[in-house]
Amino acid sequence: MNSRSRVDFYAVNFGIPLACAVVVFLMFDLTRIDIAFNNLFFDPVTQTFPLDHVHLFEKITHKWARIIPNWTGEIAILGALLSFLWPRLKAEKHPKIIAFLERIKVAPVLRFASKHRRDFLYVVFAFSISTGVIHYLKGHTSVYCPIETTQYGGKIEHKEWYENFDLLKVAGDGRCWPGGHASGGFTMLALYFVARRYRWRYSKAVLYGSLALGFVYGTTRVLQGWHYMSHTFWAGIVVWLACLLTALAFYGRTRLETPVIQARSLSTEPTPSRAGSLLQ
Repeated sequence: MNSRSRVDFYAVNFGIPLACAVVVFLMFDLTRIDIAFNNLFFDPVTQTFPLDHVHLFEKITHKWARIIPNWTGEIAILGALLSFLWPRLKAEKHPKIIAFLERIKVAPVLRFASKHRRDFLYVVFAFSISTGVIHYLKGHTSVYCPIETTQYGGKIEHKEWYENFDLLKVAGDGRCWPGGHASGGFTMLALYFVARRYRWRYSKAVLYGSLALGFVYGTTRVLQGWHYMSHTFWAGIVVWLACLLTALAFYGRTRLETPVIQARSLSTEPTPSRAGSLLQ
């Protein structure tokens, strides 16, 4: 049974994104679907993407939208730093400091940070690794954004990522593949793995919300001509794998593989008073 659950875990968490990668490569990278989709939002008369010149749209979808992943990362860094403080405050050595912290309601925050140090550190590392991999791929594929290519009035010839890919050195000045803005939304997937560690019943809501956020971030940039739709799909695949591998390093497979509902049912026998809630 353990062997079967291990196979199922890897088949779902690695198999599905890798299958998606094959589909995206065949459907988008080897066809002109990306260009056909972007053509819908391009004005050939003015040689522009009209939404690229709507400042309010740019502010809401590109600048303000960064608040969610940025604040999440900053909170994780702060929590990781605070997690090292509480264990150093010994009751017998610092009674007045502890009493003061309790009085101003800071002590519970420090205790929470200390208890969840691994989780805060995981989010920090998952965000950093995801961002690092995205930046590596951008530099080593040198793909230019649609708006910069001759297809849409630019000066650079359009090329796919695999035509420029160089493993060991920077391939050129293009920095458009995978989608950077989309990857910012997808980094919230790190929270899904934290939720899975604690068998939180709403972990799937975190998963779907993070995926939706990444797709919204990526799609708005497509409408402005700064990305192709496939760039968003690739960003999601890359970030998922980065967060998954980081989660395996921090938590281990056994803490992540048990389905949430199954974990809840195994931990407690449903009583008549609780049976209804477990079925929800």
